[in-house]
Amino acid sequence: MATAKKTTRTRSAAGKPKDATALLKADHQAVNALFEQYEKARSTAKKGRLVAQICRELTVHAQIEEEIFYPAFKQALKDKELVPEATVEHDTLKFLIGQIEGIEPDGELFDAKVKVLSEYVKHHVKEEQGEIFPKAKSSKLDLAALGERLAERKAELLALQPALA
Repeated sequence: MATAKKTTRTRSAAGKPKDATALLKADHQAVNALFEQYEKARSTAKKGRLVAQICRELTVHAQIEEEIFYPAFKQALKDKELVPEATVEHDTLKFLIGQIEGIEPDGELFDAKVKVLSEYVKHHVKEEQGEIFPKAKSSKLDLAALGERLAERKAELLALQPALA
């Protein structure tokens, strides 16, 4: 069972692979915690590191949703509303990330952009967890298999991302 411990990022406490919605929800919680740390941070160096991590996490998360989760959800539920809306929200998140990524945290305007990004992420998460995830759970989607695919792709993308200092 040593291998089960090595893959705890993608497995539940019971050692089973996380289903897709649990994996995505864990990502949401991790990013929310990073935003909370940012709000408490006082040094620009710490803010810079946190923003880099937030942007990295959100970029990878959006990509795995767009490549794997959304297409599976859209096909299984014949969705023509929720996924297109979520995709447009991702576009806005990417725009906001582009506004702050790689820029020094230099005061009020930077903080305001991070705050707007945080609020936008919270709005998006509320819709996903309140509308998309419940519908996915009540559908015929194989959420365990989807979760494995998401976890594998996430690991690949994180390996391609530059390491954070």
